[in-house]
Order: sequence, then structure tokens, then C-alpha cells
Amino acid sequence: MKIKKLLALVLAGAMTATLLAGCGGGTESSQPSEAQQSNEESTAPSDEAQQPADSGEVVTINLTRATFNLGTPDSEQVKKVETAINEYIKDKINVQIALTDIGSGEYGDKANLSLANNEINLLWTASWQSTIGTNDLVPKNAVYDITDLLQSEDGKALYESMDASQWEATKYDGKNYFIPVYKDNVEGYDLMARKELVDKYGWDLSSVTKLADIEPMLADCKKEGLKYPYLTQKTAMFYRWYINDFDFFTADATANWVAVDKSTNEVVDVVTTPQYLEFCTLMADWADKGYISEDDVTKTTTDTTTQTQDWGFSWWTDIPVNDEANARYQQDVVMQPMTDRWAHSTSALGSCYCVTANSTEEQAKACLRFMGLLYTDSKLADLYTFGIEGEDFTYDANGHVTQTSEKYNHSMWESASATIVTPLDNEPDNKAELYKGFNNNAETSPATGFHFDKKPVEAEFAACQNLFDSYGFPLENGGIAPADVQSTIDAYQAALDAAGYQDILAEFQSQYNAWKG
Repeated sequence: MKIKKLLALVLAGAMTATLLAGCGGGTESSQPSEAQQSNEESTAPSDEAQQPADSGEVVTINLTRATFNLGTPDSEQVKKVETAINEYIKDKINVQIALTDIGSGEYGDKANLSLANNEINLLWTASWQSTIGTNDLVPKNAVYDITDLLQSEDGKALYESMDASQWEATKYDGKNYFIPVYKDNVEGYDLMARKELVDKYGWDLSSVTKLADIEPMLADCKKEGLKYPYLTQKTAMFYRWYINDFDFFTADATANWVAVDKSTNEVVDVVTTPQYLEFCTLMADWADKGYISEDDVTKTTTDTTTQTQDWGFSWWTDIPVNDEANARYQQDVVMQPMTDRWAHSTSALGSCYCVTANSTEEQAKACLRFMGLLYTDSKLADLYTFGIEGEDFTYDANGHVTQTSEKYNHSMWESASATIVTPLDNEPDNKAELYKGFNNNAETSPATGFHFDKKPVEAEFAACQNLFDSYGFPLENGGIAPADVQSTIDAYQAALDAAGYQDILAEFQSQYNAWKG
């Protein structure tokens, strides 16, 4: 199927989405297969783990997290790590964990199912995570209010592990529901290229100031015979590449049709902006020229495609030590900043944990005790992040970490604080200080602190989100022929309006104006 022919699928999908919109239905989640379920059998939470314990007794908590660096978690190795963690912490805190790792590609479906079955006490999440992100969990009342517990003896170590500003930046309606991973807690994006190609062709990335500037380089990639000259990583990138212009305060690509225009500090209909037309047209042109593969449009690329030599350019979330990407992608890459760094309402929630609402008070306290130790004990943080020393990683002569395992492999950003996880062998000794400086030297969005309450327009909001896969995603991934971009944007806006978008926009504007006032 050619990319140009995807327009027919887009329109067919739109008809289906419109029918869903008429019913006020939300996005339908698929159930995991038996084969998928078997991946975590050995680490599945037990019923016993859900039983509350009397104060002072050992409390077992179920901890569920995503795995990004491996296609499929190795359940036996996860179990070994769980056992090692429990052995290490047994004399330090009266907590034991039942650890479940889920591959990132199926994390939303499987974690949501476990959450619905009350099988989780401590959950990894993020503002950008689909279906189980921070913006999904709060409206569903699925998270535990830990505001007071953070000031208790159980939460003291955790609270004091980072600046009070981090706790303020991650509040919802004045309450703490989330435990941020102290990492790059401001937001910015880089263009990423494979160094092998940069050296071979002598590309000057310092001259690149906008995406269109790399088109001659993409032509080189195509001549090279690469399958993915520009790899989108099956990601709709408008709300990332254009954060200098807009604050997409939903932090959700499926709802990037509304934002605050930073130049006017007003809520705008993004789909009608010149920037949206510019970006979608560029993606369409690149796909037409063979620079974007339809694999990204059909979502058949994986999170490990970046570990291959099949691509030339992609994107990267800017961090203080970008060399981390070399280890993650198993090859040297070069970064070119494309946006400023911004503090947003959700930027500090780009990776975090939450205590689930189904947890008892004893379990909630146990979760905070575990997180307090995780954020202050380097040995535990390394064990949780990198696995078993000698099996999954080693320490080099400088005391830095070399990851060696294909069975257990996590990164600091989705594990524990940058101030406590040992730097990798390609990272500097002063990594912690670099992160502090990075977070303290960013632009601040005018909308920082604002959180939209979608309850007044919840049905309309879900109906509009249903339209994203039919229109927004292919538009932003080169799935529409260049000649059809404007008409597809017009059809997208019409479908949004039919689903109640104007009511959503008005509600956004009303809430934001009230917040500003």
C-alpha cells in the first residue's frame, strides 16, 4: 500500500470515529492476548500482596513499570532483580516489592487492565503516556492523594530527596498525586542523526535551524539505501517541534488541537494555524520523496528501531547529558537543538510514579518508604535501574556503569533520580549537577501551572480524541499526499466541530481566562 493511498483509509477511519463520536464513546482498548500475558507470568502480582499489614509489619507492594530499552522484558531476569531488591531492602524498610515489567508497546493496555483489577499499588506513568498518563489518571480518580503523607515520617526521605519546587511543579489542583523522577524536568527537543552518516557525508548540523534544512541530508540518506531517512518513531511530532510557539498543556498528541499561543497568551484552535499547515505539508512532501516510510504511518516501527542502522535522522528529548543516547541506541549519534527548553505544567511529569487509589493507607505509606529509599540509596537505584551487577551491568575503573545485558535494561530517566543513579561509562562525574543546572535555566511558559478540567466536556473531548488517529496522526507522519493536505486539514476541523470541538475550545478559553485572572 502506497502512502498516498492512505487517504482512503483515513476517510474510512473518520467515518468510524464519527459514529463513535455520536455515541460519546471513548477510545476502545484491546485486551492483551494469552501470549502477551505470559511475558509477565513469573512477576504477576499475587492476591497475597494486596492484603494490608498492621503498622510495623512487612508490607508487600505491587510495582508496575514500562520497559523501553528491550522489545520484550525477560520475566525470569525481572524476578531475579525483584529478589535481589527485596534482599537488599529487608533490613532497611519494612517493605517488599512484587515487580512487573511490561514492554512499552503494550504498556497502556496491560497496565490499564491490571489497574482496573486492583493489581497495582505503585505505577510508573508520564504526562505523555497514552491512556494511562497523568492526565488520564487524575480525572478517573485512580491516584492516591499523597500530599499529607509526604510530610509524614513515611514520606520525609522522599520529599527531601529533591527541591520543594519539584513537588510544587507536579501538583494537580494543589495536591500531590505524583512522584516525579528527578531528571530533565523541563522540555526541549533535538534533531538526532547517526554519527557514522554525519562523518561520511560531512553534514554541518550546526547550520540546521529548522526541519526543512535537513532535506539535502535526507536525500543522502535515500541514496544510502536507508529504509528510514527520517524516522518519526511512529510519533506525531507537531506538539514537540512547535513548543516554542505553543503550550500544548494537555501533553497529549491526541488532543494537540488546542493550545496556548505563547506570543498572545490566548487559547487557540491549533488545526487552523499556519504552523500546522506548514508542518503537515513538510511531512507529506518528505513522504512523497521517500524520506518517511509508511511503516511509521502504520505504526509498525518499534521502540528498538533506533538501535538499527536503518535510519538517518530522528528526534530526541533534550537532556543535560545527551551522550546517554549512544548507549540507548547502541551507536554514536549527534544532536542539534531545535527548540528552547521550557517549563510547562506537565514538563516535570515526563516520568513519574503514582500510588494507586485502590491502595490502603498502609500500602501507600509503604510505597513512599520504598520510593524514599530508591531516591536516596545509590546501590538500590542502580539495582532497580540496571539490574544484577556482573550479569546485567558492571562498574568500570571510574565507578561508572557499563550495561551489558539483553535481559534487563532500563534508563535513569524512567527509573530513579539523576542525583542518585550512577552515571553511565559515557557520562560525566558531575551528571547530577548538570541536571540541576539544566532544570534551573529554562524558559517558563505563560501557562505553567494551569491544568484543564475536562469534566464539563468529557464526552466531546473523548469524541475529538477518537478522530486523531484518523486525521491528526497520518497528517503529522506523512500519510497524506501533498495535494490533499489542506483538504484533509479542513475535513479534520469539520469532523472535530461535528464532535463538539467548539464547546471544548470555549471551555478551555473560559477556564484559562479564569486562571489568568
